[in-house]
Amino acid sequence: MAKKKVRKGRASKSGAASSSKAAANALTKTAGAISTKSAKGRKITTLDATALLASVKHHPGPGNARRFAASRLPQSFQTVIDPNKNPPQPFQPLPPPTGKAPFHLSLDTVLSAQAMQTITSSGQMVVHAVGDTGGVNTATYIENVATYMEDDFSSSDPSSHPSFFYHLGDVVYYDGETANYFPEFYEPYMTYPAPIFAIPGNHDGDIDPQTKETTLQEFVRNFCAPAPVHQPEANDAPRDAMTQPNVYWTLLTPLATFIGLYSNCPEGGVLKADQIAWLEAELKAAPAGMALILAVHHPLYSAYGAHPGSQALYSVIDGACKTAGRTPDLVLSGHVHDYQRFTGTLGGKSVPCIIAGAGGYNAKLHTLSKIFHNTPLPIAMKGSGGVLENFNDGAHGYLRLTMTKKNILCEYFAVPEPGVTAKLPLKAFDTITIPVS
Repeated sequence: MAKKKVRKGRASKSGAASSSKAAANALTKTAGAISTKSAKGRKITTLDATALLASVKHHPGPGNARRFAASRLPQSFQTVIDPNKNPPQPFQPLPPPTGKAPFHLSLDTVLSAQAMQTITSSGQMVVHAVGDTGGVNTATYIENVATYMEDDFSSSDPSSHPSFFYHLGDVVYYDGETANYFPEFYEPYMTYPAPIFAIPGNHDGDIDPQTKETTLQEFVRNFCAPAPVHQPEANDAPRDAMTQPNVYWTLLTPLATFIGLYSNCPEGGVLKADQIAWLEAELKAAPAGMALILAVHHPLYSAYGAHPGSQALYSVIDGACKTAGRTPDLVLSGHVHDYQRFTGTLGGKSVPCIIAGAGGYNAKLHTLSKIFHNTPLPIAMKGSGGVLENFNDGAHGYLRLTMTKKNILCEYFAVPEPGVTAKLPLKAFDTITIPVS
């Protein structure tokens, strides 16, 4: 198979290419739509989406109140979703929890005593994370990403092996059907040698009226089972069902606390009062001096117009951080099928917010507007919070997090196309070190 041309952002430590600068300067002169300002000792390019769109002549325009297509260019990195213009997947009532409040699962109930000792004695824990896997038309891409994830277990140093895979939602397309759990989950990860935890995505919670299954029915069976039983839909895969206590829950580990939310089905995400109160309590109760990671499927920020960042979800989580007096060190999301890294603000503090949704759903990824490819990073948008630091919208990939008591080393690996030979170990496309607060 020919190697696909990768559309990507620039590594965070490198300067912008001269062609990108030329393109940005040309737009500045012709449209007056781009301005550059210094912020905290660095230059940030600010895009004005309204001015940019107004400056471009386009034919044909929709008439009679019609709409033809979604724009790749969002109005801002955070958008209030208009349900009249974006017919939403309806909100679905949550299934009852399978465990007791406050819905905690401790890693030592899943891993062996020897595995836990490896984490504590080495002082580090490695974790995989990615979302939007599935494999609707072909399993080629999810299996390709999974193969490279498995390569991370090849080192002779066991402390460098991932302790688990944290899935960021949309495990099974299109509606979390029982029939698709084997080809889209169990078979692609047949030989992945670690536990897999997950938060649900909007497709996991959707309902296919033909199957007569209820919302999240199979997610609960396969990730929130009362005991680690082997479900029939796993077929010949040896993996047992996971024993998470609820569809929103907290994972306790020796070096990090993972708070996982379920943002339901509608575009932009929805958290009801009971889950918000739980989030506030979990943020407040999270151990101090230890990494705190928040996972939610719908992103707080996004540069992809068809799946914009959610202002509503951001406001709820920001309010919870302020109420609790605690802010996560990192926010992980999926939903958008690419990689995007933002610097955002929660509870008055700067927080990296990462979209990792290129786990293998399909061959086609969500490609950002050309303006993001032709503009020097980092990029802000007029009237919007968050700064886009880096992105990759042309290659599937996954995150690897290495946690210690002091830092989270977050690396994103863009994997080669299926059939393309790569030198191992892969070199990280993007890297950020996050101090533990």
